[in-house]
Order: sequence, then structure tokens, then C-alpha cells
Amino acid sequence: MSSTRRPAEPSPPSTSPRVALALAGGGPLGAIHEIGALCALEEALPSLDFTTLNAYVGVSAGAFIAAGLANGMTPRQMCAAFIESDGGADDLIDPRLFTRPAWGEYRRRFARLPGLLAQMGWQVLAGDLPPINALGQLGGALPTGLFDNHGMQAQLERVFAVPGRTNDFRQLRRRLVVVATDLDTGEAAPFGQPGWDDTPIARAIIASAALPGLYPPVSIGGRHYVDGALKKTMHASVVLDQGQDLLICLNPLVPFDASHRLDEPAEGERSGPRPTAHEGRIPHLAAAGLPAVMSQTFRTLIHSRLELGMKGYGISHPECDIVLLEPDHHDPALFRAGTFSYTLRRELAEHAYQQTRRLLRNRCGELAPVFAEHGVPLDLDLLFRERRLLPKLALRRSGSDLAERTHQVLDQLEARLREISPTLVERRAQPR
Repeated sequence: MSSTRRPAEPSPPSTSPRVALALAGGGPLGAIHEIGALCALEEALPSLDFTTLNAYVGVSAGAFIAAGLANGMTPRQMCAAFIESDGGADDLIDPRLFTRPAWGEYRRRFARLPGLLAQMGWQVLAGDLPPINALGQLGGALPTGLFDNHGMQAQLERVFAVPGRTNDFRQLRRRLVVVATDLDTGEAAPFGQPGWDDTPIARAIIASAALPGLYPPVSIGGRHYVDGALKKTMHASVVLDQGQDLLICLNPLVPFDASHRLDEPAEGERSGPRPTAHEGRIPHLAAAGLPAVMSQTFRTLIHSRLELGMKGYGISHPECDIVLLEPDHHDPALFRAGTFSYTLRRELAEHAYQQTRRLLRNRCGELAPVFAEHGVPLDLDLLFRERRLLPKLALRRSGSDLAERTHQVLDQLEARLREISPTLVERRAQPR
């Protein structure tokens, strides 16, 4: 986690601070981590309504979350729909939609095979194509993606059809930008910006999340679009250019540092309870084989671009305070889970929630003044109290413990009271 401070200057006349949110991608794992982190931030910054921020920008998995917030879904509501539910009609996303085979794409590509074989044979016989290069001509018969994304779009359309929500960028009360990449030019496509806002939000989201090789490119207006992270990791400049006072950035994927265990306090960190969703350390990534090596490579590449981008934002937009929140680089839990992990979503969301609260506690001396300057002070009293995102009952899936059931009901009651009227809940109540 890092922050970029603007130089001290005389206070302007009192106005509402312009606070924006930028969410990077990271597959289902990234969405799970961002929901857990946002729930922690929502509690730690009680005066900040994450559904009424000045602007949102989302890339890939971050686009799902940004669109939900811009449509009035609170982090807790998204947690209930994406983390706690088991794939019902009201879910933000049904996890089974991620891995439906792209049968239509397979059929279309296979239908091209006879023509490509005939063309290849004719060129070889005519001497126009060396036999060693002949197989390359068959690339047009290979599918551009393994999984279908139409089911995800249909589910999002149902979610945004709920009264009070919209699938139209132009009808949102707050600016939302969903960034994809134009496959034919490599340029960023900022859906939601003027001139790009006639595309339905759900369509823009699946374009932003169309990771090449896994999902086919998405056709919009005669162009083909793929994952927005191909161009940049965060794309924060699209909201910074609109003029912001505070930008909060969440990046769920970081390279793993195996130099020490997460439960060993790093230099400068405070001692105290540590998250325990992981088990032990990973001393050498090479020993874990190709998947671990490829994951580390991917994470390192996208994170190096993010670091360069953050430095650039600090120079190009010195008027804005920028706070970047990320997982601990020494934490093996999220690295072991894999980018497309969903089955352990409850444990991973709880882990992200607890880890974000710990990071905020460790950096409160640095971040409290930044947030307070913009009228959103950290609730240190609540931040240093023991809390959970999910009741232990949900994590353990056990119904025999009456005490656990009682705690679950109390947690839900407290959350509902805070939504209705925060003044009804005594903040200085003793921890359970």
C-alpha cells in the first residue's frame, strides 16, 4: 500500500471533496479481494459513501465491482451477492458462468477448417508456401477463446435491470468508465466517456474482462475488444483528468515475495494479530512448477506497469492525493489461490477484509491525515477493534453451534442498523 501526497497549499473554500475510485483487474480472485477490501474501507471510512463517489473506473474484474457501486450496490450488498450466496438468480455473478465452453466459437472456427486446408494444399502444391510454414495457415481454425461470455452479459443485464439500477452509462448519477482494449489498434477504449457511452454497461464489462485465450474478443460497433489490462493496469488517468481531490486505488494482484512469512512482522510494522488464511511459506516458486512461475511472471509484469503509472500520476496530477491499497507481497494465501479461484471465496474475502484492516492500522499515521484532509477521517476506534466480514458459521459451514448462530444474527442486525441509522449503533460497545 502506498500513497502520493500533493504539496501543502492554502485551504480552498469549503466544498465537497471529489473522491474517485479506481479498480484494477485480477479475475474472480481479484473481484473477491476487492469486495473484501472495500468492506473494510467502508467501515474504516464511515463518512464516505462508496455508492456516491465522484467517479469510478474499472478494468476487467474491477469493472464488475465499479459498475455495481455506481449502480448503488454497497460493498456489503455485493459481498452478500458474490461471496455469501451460492449461485442464485439474484447473485451479482454466478460462478458457473466463468467456465461455460464457447461452443458457438468452436463451431464457427471448425467450419473454416475445410477451406483453410484446401487453400493450404493449393499453395503448397504451387510452391508458394514452404511445407514447414503450412501449419501456420491453420491458425484461423483455432478458437479465439475457450469460454463463452454471453452468459455473464445476460446475468449482468438482469442485475442492472433491478429498479433503481441501470444498464445505461448516461443514466447513472455518477461517472463510470469501463476500460477495454481495441484488439486491432491496441488502444484503450474508455466506455462511459463522452462518445463511448452508448454501449450498454454489461456489454462494456464483458469486453473489459475478455482475457485473450480464455474469452473471445467482444464485438461492439464493428470493432473487437479484449481485456483492458492489456494497455494499462489501472487506467486511473481517465478519472484523474476529470479533476479529483482524492483517488483511492485497489490492485488485487501483486508479485509474491517469499523472503519471509506473513506472520513475521515486516520492518516498520506493528505487532498484533495476523491473518491466518494461508499455511506456511513458499520458499522457492520454481519448486511449484510452471503454474507458479507463470503466475509470478504475469503478476510481476502487470505490477511493474502499475508502479510506473502511479509515479506518472503523481507528476501529471499533483493536485490530487492518491492512495493505493494492495495485498501484502509476502502473503502466500492469495498467490496459492490462483487467479480463477472461487470455491474458497468466503475464506479469501475474509482474508482480504482482515488484511486491509491490518494495513490501515499499520499505516494509520500516514493515511489518517490524507483522508482527514478530504473530510473522510479514519474510524480508528472501530479499526482497532476485532471484527469479522463474515460470521464464523459461514466460513465453517456448521449449524450445530448455537453461539455461532447467535453471533451471526447479531452481526446481521448490527449491519442493518448501521444502514438504517448509524446513530442507533453505539460505536464504543465492547467487542464480542
